[in-house]
Amino acid sequence: MKILITGASSGIGAEFARQYASLDNELVLLARREQKLLLLKDELQTRCKSIVIVVADVTDFTPLQEKIEGIGEVDMVVLNAGISLGHAKKLPTIDEFKNLYDVNVLSNHAILEVLLPKFQKQKSGKIVFISSLASLFSMPSSKVYSSSKRALNAYAEGIRYKYNKFGIKVITILPGFIKSELTDKNEFNMPFFLQTHEAVERMIKAIKRDKRVYAFPFRFYLIIRLLNLLPNFLREKIINYIN
Repeated sequence: MKILITGASSGIGAEFARQYASLDNELVLLARREQKLLLLKDELQTRCKSIVIVVADVTDFTPLQEKIEGIGEVDMVVLNAGISLGHAKKLPTIDEFKNLYDVNVLSNHAILEVLLPKFQKQKSGKIVFISSLASLFSMPSSKVYSSSKRALNAYAEGIRYKYNKFGIKVITILPGFIKSELTDKNEFNMPFFLQTHEAVERMIKAIKRDKRVYAFPFRFYLIIRLLNLLPNFLREKIINYIN
């Protein structure tokens, strides 16, 4: 299987590469940081059928699409590239807001604009969107990140409906807090915190089962669902207290 992984230079993306590294798989690892990609390639190349690195800034859409075109056909893409602004109290600038949406939402469409015609021609393919439980509930300090992931969920849902008839599987994964560069900047106790290896192991099991939507840890997901069922005035009191 030929697998393209974005945001592959560290954290969740690098762990996906490690766990998918096998003599049956061809890996294409895409990220901005070339040195980190080269180190990962050195680590994994003896375990893979082949491994190719693609150095690209996912917000530079035209060069990104040219590089995706050059990859050729793939069997699966893991759209993992993402950033956050942390849980800052200050209002983000418009430049910060735009950059986050470019990475978390628009880059995925830029990639799929190239890959979807190929998947249609193959009459197969698997698209994995890495979203977040934060997409289900927007805290005041993470409103931009949460809204970007909620937009991603809606986009993934539309892609799923449109391309299902072509044999293309679309999987949306909503994890909670996972050890990564994104969570390293959080200065608070993160509930149900997961180590990277365990979290990616769970995600890969869900991908293998073709789960349309997979949200975890389940207890954290259940708490969020229950909060969303509360009357608005009560939910606001709880959020204000937490915040």
